[in-house]
Amino acid sequence: MNRKMITLSRIIKTGMVNFVRNAWLAIAAMAVMVVTLTIVLFSLITNATFANTIAQITDKIDISVYLKDDITAKDRTKLVENLKGLPNVKAVTYLSKDQVLENYKKQNAGNEALLSAVSSTDNPLPATIQVKPRDLNKIQDIKDYLSKPDNLKLQSDDPSYSGDRKAAIDKITHATNILRQVGIFAVLMFTIISVLIIFNTIQMTIFNRRDELTIMRLLGASTWYIRGPFVVENIIYGIFSAIMSIVLIKILFMLASSALQASSLGLLDINYAATYFNAHLFVLLTIQLGVGILIGAASSIVATRRYLKFKTK
Repeated sequence: MNRKMITLSRIIKTGMVNFVRNAWLAIAAMAVMVVTLTIVLFSLITNATFANTIAQITDKIDISVYLKDDITAKDRTKLVENLKGLPNVKAVTYLSKDQVLENYKKQNAGNEALLSAVSSTDNPLPATIQVKPRDLNKIQDIKDYLSKPDNLKLQSDDPSYSGDRKAAIDKITHATNILRQVGIFAVLMFTIISVLIIFNTIQMTIFNRRDELTIMRLLGASTWYIRGPFVVENIIYGIFSAIMSIVLIKILFMLASSALQASSLGLLDINYAATYFNAHLFVLLTIQLGVGILIGAASSIVATRRYLKFKTK
């Protein structure tokens, strides 16, 4: 047990010494790793911000189903219950003709012409069922259900999810999905680049130390005794890069906050993004450390296996 601990301590110490000794070689690897981890971190924050924005938008959007005046209470109740049973339906609210008229008057309190028009005739507004969806990406499922022949017979007009409103909602969901896919692609691309650069850095280090490693091997050093320092060295790269990416994002939020607040960013709510970052700082740092260590360790193990060609002991 003591021998294993001594060996482990030597591996860690050698890895730390190599990190200092190969600092200049490590700059390129760490720079790309910082970029990779920063993109990973920004993607996490952006996805959380998009999710919050979409949740707010979804909460404000409902599909209004306009009912015929001669609909029976039985048919109305059945339609409401069936809508509540749909997987993508969060809530269903029924508004009678009188309630719809009252809401209309409140919404148009400052428009005398419209108020006069509805007051001069019998209530022309239909009873309405308001359906609140869970997921905007699946909102068409509700529309398809309402478009069934039996349900169309109960409606006086097309549901509100149509025309310009449908186009606007579809654009929001499409833009969000595209941005998420771009974020995933960017993370994968820079991860691959980071691994390749670390891979080449280790290859150069191995080449510079080939005589020393050959002597160690001839003296009976085990595979992991020789490979271990490289793994430790690149884990240190990952740790430093993770911390630097967190600091970089923090600085960017601090410097750009006022400028971004003054501009329109569409779905990206900078205030929420900064709040989310600060509230989940420890979790995000843990994720960054985990990803950084994984990239460093995995790339060093693959590089040493590929170029040192040790025999497994």
